[in-house]
Amino acid sequence: MGPAIKSEFRKFFTTRMWWGMAIAIFIAAALFAVLFGFLLTIPPTQESIDAGQPTGSPLQIANSVYTSGLTIGYTLTLVIGIMQIGSEYRHKTITSTFLSTPQRARVMGAKIVALLGIGALYGLISLVGSVIAGAIVLKSRGFDPFPSAEVLRALALSLLVLGLWALIGLGVGILIPNQVAALLIAIGVAQIVEPLAGFALTFWDFGHEHIAKFMPSQATNAMVSGVTQGGDNAVQPLSWWTAALVLAAYAAVLSAIGTWRTVHQDIS
Repeated sequence: MGPAIKSEFRKFFTTRMWWGMAIAIFIAAALFAVLFGFLLTIPPTQESIDAGQPTGSPLQIANSVYTSGLTIGYTLTLVIGIMQIGSEYRHKTITSTFLSTPQRARVMGAKIVALLGIGALYGLISLVGSVIAGAIVLKSRGFDPFPSAEVLRALALSLLVLGLWALIGLGVGILIPNQVAALLIAIGVAQIVEPLAGFALTFWDFGHEHIAKFMPSQATNAMVSGVTQGGDNAVQPLSWWTAALVLAAYAAVLSAIGTWRTVHQDIS
């Protein structure tokens, strides 16, 4: 397994894509931290709360500022997960990969371990940018940058978030063999379809209360204990550990189905 894992890391870090994405994640995290730092520290009024302004405790505000770049971060790791397998099919290198490591399950296990590591690495890069920029903004606005030790838990969970989204991308990349189609569909669902579906569920009481909170983006926000939308339409988030199990279930199911398909399908 060790050589297979090293091979997967080598495939990723010998391309120029990794440092380009690293720069993008760092800049996005810092910019979002500054933006959310100013927005979330505006004193709320009853009218703004009723209109849906996000509200939260100092701990939730700090968590949201430091993890505000996760939306961009998990989209990029989703892309990485898709490309980690999709590029092999596209460039016909999957055959040589399986020839060098005949046990396909071992290859897929190596990809899963590598993607968790890559996601954690990008999480660290994201946190460096967001914590530096966010702490400066919070301090300047009169807020404690680290109101509780639970902030550290949210930061640690954000590393897990990016790794799990990379595994979701791996599953999508296998289930949709065409790499371009997989990228478009995955990004479209994550950034357009799911938010629209969440909005639609607000008009259905059962879906609003019992379905919306289990959607991947809602589970992601609940994991890091971010602020919640104010007003009557607020969705009560899951506890952080339940949200972690929900997101892990998405990743496990998709990566398991993808692994099963890869192990059993013919490769030409």
